Amino acid sequence: MNSLKMVIPKGRLYGEVVRLLNDAGFGVETDPEAYRPSVGLPGFEAKILKPQNIPRLVELGAHDIGFTGHDWVVESGARLVEVMDLGFNPVRIAAAVTEGFSEDDALRRRLIVASEYETIAGLFLAERGYDAVLIRTFGATEVFPPDDADMIVDNVSTGRTLRAHGLRVFAEILQSTTRLVADPAALEDPWKREKIEGTALLLRGVLDARRRVMLEMNVPADRLDNLVALLPCMRSPTVSPLFAGQGYAVKAAVPRAETARLIPLLKKAGASDILEYEFGKVIL
Repeated sequence: MNSLKMVIPKGRLYGEVVRLLNDAGFGVETDPEAYRPSVGLPGFEAKILKPQNIPRLVELGAHDIGFTGHDWVVESGARLVEVMDLGFNPVRIAAAVTEGFSEDDALRRRLIVASEYETIAGLFLAERGYDAVLIRTFGATEVFPPDDADMIVDNVSTGRTLRAHGLRVFAEILQSTTRLVADPAALEDPWKREKIEGTALLLRGVLDARRRVMLEMNVPADRLDNLVALLPCMRSPTVSPLFAGQGYAVKAAVPRAETARLIPLLKKAGASDILEYEFGKVIL
């Protein structure tokens, strides 16, 4: 029986990825220590690995698709297809230094640079023309300056960790989020390509649904046009006549972030019996 081999990232990405898959209907077993979780949706099998290892293993064909950070795709140099950007775990890969360290300081001496990202850091240092020695770290990179390194290259989310260690961003190198990646060879197989495209469709439907809610309301006939003009729906709202000609029922999927602004306006425009509720997927 054919199966699409999927690799799920261990660590902080695990929970978000598994929740997305399960909201999409994959039925992934939720034990991060299982390493080979079962998948309820036929035609799929899964394994859990560190996100750093996923790009190369997908490129080598050990797995057909995987979830990993764009930073690790760049770092690995793996030749992959980034099928979709999930938007999870947004981080910047940045060079950071102690307060007071300047560009002149970087250019006039040999730098010691600490990083878990050897490839990304090496390319950055070469582009800047710095004379530098790169030290590979294995976590806790922020503790190296000033005693053991002049500069670090690390992922930065809020910047709180840098500030806690007396560091500041010196240069932003790239931005990263979690991606669904695929082996190019898998996309050349018609059966696998169909499965991969179907997976992306389901995941995109869940992500779109998370950004929207359904608003449903009743409105008198003479207020319908004005009320519909207020709705920022995906296409056009669904409008159905109420029993005995008592107006219309209006239903529209709207951006979640807009509801606090919209609902008072809709009420003022004549809407009554307003309902707001979530839904599982939006397939355009």
